[in-house]
Amino acid sequence: MIEKIKSIKNLAVFKDFNWDTEVVDTENNIREFKKINIIYGRNYSGKTTISRILRAMETGRISDKYDNPECCVCVKDNGDVSQNDFTAHNKTIRVFNDDFIKQNLKFIINQDENIQPFAILGGDNNTIEEAIRILREQLGSKIEDEETALYKDLKTLEALYKASKNAHSDAVKSLDGQIHSKAIDNPNGIKYQSEKFGDQNYTTRKLQNEIEKVIKDGFTVISDEEKKQAEDILAEKVKLTIKELPSLTLKFEEYIQTTEELLTRKIGRSDKIEDLVKSAVLNRWVKEGRNLHKEKRKICAFCNNEISDERWQEIDRHFDEESDKLEKDIINCLTNIKQEKELITKTTGFKKNDFYKEFHPEVELLSEEYLGIIENYQTSLKSIEKQLNERKDDILNEKILEKPDDYSEKIEETRTKFEELRKKSNEYTDSLGTKQTKAKEKLRLKEVYDFTQDIKYTDLKSNISILKVKETEAKQKRDDKQREIDEILAQITSKQKELKDESKGADKVNEYLNDFFGHNFLTLKAIEFEDAETGDKKYRFEIQRNNKKAHHLSEGECSLIAFCYFMAKLQDIDTKSKKPIIWIDDPISSLDSNHIFFIYTLINTKIFGEDDFEQLFISTHNLEFLKFLKRLPGASTTKETKTKYRYLIIERIDKEATIKLMPDFLREYVTEFNYLFNQIYQCSQIENVSDENYTVFYNFGNNARKFLEIFLYYKYPDSTGQLDKMKTFFGDENIPAVLTERINNEYSHLSGIFERGATVVEVPEMNKAAKLIIERIKEDNDQYEALLRSIGELEIENTEIE
Repeated sequence: MIEKIKSIKNLAVFKDFNWDTEVVDTENNIREFKKINIIYGRNYSGKTTISRILRAMETGRISDKYDNPECCVCVKDNGDVSQNDFTAHNKTIRVFNDDFIKQNLKFIINQDENIQPFAILGGDNNTIEEAIRILREQLGSKIEDEETALYKDLKTLEALYKASKNAHSDAVKSLDGQIHSKAIDNPNGIKYQSEKFGDQNYTTRKLQNEIEKVIKDGFTVISDEEKKQAEDILAEKVKLTIKELPSLTLKFEEYIQTTEELLTRKIGRSDKIEDLVKSAVLNRWVKEGRNLHKEKRKICAFCNNEISDERWQEIDRHFDEESDKLEKDIINCLTNIKQEKELITKTTGFKKNDFYKEFHPEVELLSEEYLGIIENYQTSLKSIEKQLNERKDDILNEKILEKPDDYSEKIEETRTKFEELRKKSNEYTDSLGTKQTKAKEKLRLKEVYDFTQDIKYTDLKSNISILKVKETEAKQKRDDKQREIDEILAQITSKQKELKDESKGADKVNEYLNDFFGHNFLTLKAIEFEDAETGDKKYRFEIQRNNKKAHHLSEGECSLIAFCYFMAKLQDIDTKSKKPIIWIDDPISSLDSNHIFFIYTLINTKIFGEDDFEQLFISTHNLEFLKFLKRLPGASTTKETKTKYRYLIIERIDKEATIKLMPDFLREYVTEFNYLFNQIYQCSQIENVSDENYTVFYNFGNNARKFLEIFLYYKYPDSTGQLDKMKTFFGDENIPAVLTERINNEYSHLSGIFERGATVVEVPEMNKAAKLIIERIKEDNDQYEALLRSIGELEIENTEIE
């Protein structure tokens, strides 16, 4: 299995690529290829260049057009493969790219040429079969638990190698387990003792780094006395910053003024029933009776006499609108006072444990004082309530206000004292935190040093080195025996080529064209001819339409035939049953959506269905095809590091390309629209160009043009020209639209100003245009937030409906 392309230099757009610095996750962990690798890259980004490195490992050579190319490929259980010897590996590799097409399907380029034939096992030749039989006897049986001859020797050596490998692996795992346990096991790991050691994000990598630090000769561990001093510093816990009390606006004086007005408000005496004026109890009784009888009864429920119209008029004049309004005003005032009482109980905010112990006595006194003032304030409010209720019960007679004490200023004074105390406590935190940080580091390094002494770390590392040497020696013996077997297998393969039937290769191509794409009018035919020099029977492949040699094939037809030819060639005698490493470079050129799906189906059925491969690489520039690839068996877009899939992206910055892990948003949201929005959003957030973000500015023109074409088409789905749509989108001013149009034309297509292609992009111009686009999109906030969520810039909230 290919683990990584360690380095690439002077190879087309790859100037000085280093895998270990580029293909890393957010924690700088190096990520390697897996069994299935999905690679996305725009056209001309460098996908085909990478495929040529793998094809060089297949053919043994790379194009001589490259000037001093260098590359290094890391192959598992094999030495690194470099440009010095591309064949220095024992893998079967098959690559589909432009070079494969040019070598094997010359007819597509030059219609006077033919297609290279290939053979699928067939025919009958006793002499050759006897030679093959003898070679197979030398190999012996490969049936599990029944191995003989060379396969039995290989099994014995394999067992010895596995034993030595397991011994080495177990020693490594044992040490790694102890390091893992010490670093992050709960509850005794350093990570879970952050109060003592100061790093709640502690990792095994950090522990390994600190182990290397403490085992150096120059390191001095702290003494027991210094340890005690550090622990004493940590005894005082760092407090969180104490927040200010919530704002509090009291309205006591306003309530006093309102209450006094309500108590002294006069109600007109004319038309009043004298007996009711003199007796508040009787007045309330009659008012309640009025509400119970009005428009409901003509006969009095108390005396059983008829209530005359004159009596009703007399009662209505007594309970007039003036008295009703006063009662409503009193009720409103009582409601406001009740809210004031509730407010004052919620804004105390004094929590002793938020302060350092040094301040606890002051906090206790201040809290006691504050609660007393609050209680007095509540009492004053209750006094007002009582007087208002008395007037409400005796609505016809004025009252004199008995003014209670106002504690508003004392409350504010106490809150001011708390604010001063709060600032003192927060300032105390600053110096304590610095001392405790240093103390935690000293204690942690002592813990690490003691750990290395307890487990005898140096001895364990020495033993691991010895076991590694034994493993390497056992592997060498196993590999030598495997090479001996491989040489005999190569002889068998060579003999089998003489038992070939090349017509079946053409039949296999036609089977794929028919079964997967329905192209029964195009066929590949094996035409037999006699070699002029040797007189031997040979075949050549010819593309026919209606039983005649086909000419003027469309680009789509060429793409289909080329890919079906490659897929059929995986069944030839040089590939079948050898578990090849397969690299498929952008197989969907000039194909429509249906054919893209059929290409995916062919890969899914014939490669994944038969599972006759060691490793698979598929690269594409097409986001629709990328979407289909995510449906392959076992694929996952959300837990990429835990699956057998690796998702990568090839990016080109100016004239230089690199390989990186595919961003989460591109892996999870595969539409080009989301991708283009992300690029514009990133450009709007960056003010200065750096090595890390230069590609965002360099590609902005093309990205902005494509994004606006999609966005404005759906926003204004009519025949209006693109420039007019942009003017409508940005507003009445011409400057933003003209500016964006200039960027689109000059930076994405270099139209009119050729020199633009050789100069550094103008960052302020790009940044300004990006911000204009983002600001206009923000006007539809729902859409803007959805776009942010799609690129991982805004979390998806789970809301519950109450």
